[in-house]
Amino acid sequence: MRPKTFRQSKSRVKINVAEFFDIRGIVHYECAPTGQTVNQVYYLEVLERLREKVRRKRHELFASNPWILQHDNAPAHMALSVREFLATKQITVLEHPAYSPDLAPSDFFVFPKIKKILNGGHFDDTGDIRSNTTATLKAIPQNHFQNCFEG
Repeated sequence: MRPKTFRQSKSRVKINVAEFFDIRGIVHYECAPTGQTVNQVYYLEVLERLREKVRRKRHELFASNPWILQHDNAPAHMALSVREFLATKQITVLEHPAYSPDLAPSDFFVFPKIKKILNGGHFDDTGDIRSNTTATLKAIPQNHFQNCFEG
């Protein structure tokens, strides 16, 4: 008798999650609306919401402006309007080497944690995925964020 083989089905539903964190934990996260393309216009809106969260959650950083943003070289991140916004708001950007996604803490720290929880799960809708993603982000202990930046 041949052993049964199982094939994992890929979800037809996908969400795009943007998360911003520091050594103390998550500062801001959001899921793009279904069907939303992450372009420069949308990314500028995300950055405005991020600034507001930094102002509220990390007011000491916002007041003295020593916070640094690291994002990859995605076209929306590198658009002239985005670079002008960041310069106008005096937000320092940590340069990201081209073709090096593995250097982004999101790629080696946060996304694997989310994928571990969501992998293989069957979800009813995007709301279910979003709530599971949110719960996963909130459950990451502060010392894990510290370890992420020390490594």
